[in-house]
Amino acid sequence: MAEKTGSYKDLVVWQQAMDLAVSVYSATKSWPKEELYGLTSQVRRSATSVSSNIAEGYGREIRGSYQQFLRIAQGSLKELETQLLIAERTGIAPRATTDPLLASTESVGKLLRLLIRKLAADAD
Repeated sequence: MAEKTGSYKDLVVWQQAMDLAVSVYSATKSWPKEELYGLTSQVRRSATSVSSNIAEGYGREIRGSYQQFLRIAQGSLKELETQLLIAERTGIAPRATTDPLLASTESVGKLLRLLIRKLAADAD
């Protein structure tokens, strides 16, 4: 792992997850104030959890732990997708706001799956 990449910050999946989190924070600034401690907070936590778990897993330096944290990041990503869909369905966020965010979650998800598969194949 570390021999191929100098830092988790060099990973495209981490970079895209960070961009997604920043976009989520930007998009949720306009959400209703009464949602600040509800859906807004949940969406932001889910979004930050993705890149955080990628970094934490990388820092463990044990393949099995790394893969587990990548799977946790996948779970946070699915949580974020669901919360964005709830925000859209309840009228908190317009589709024009959620569509690009959902497209980003799909991209990050693909990269996470590829990385998990690569780590599993390298272990064989």
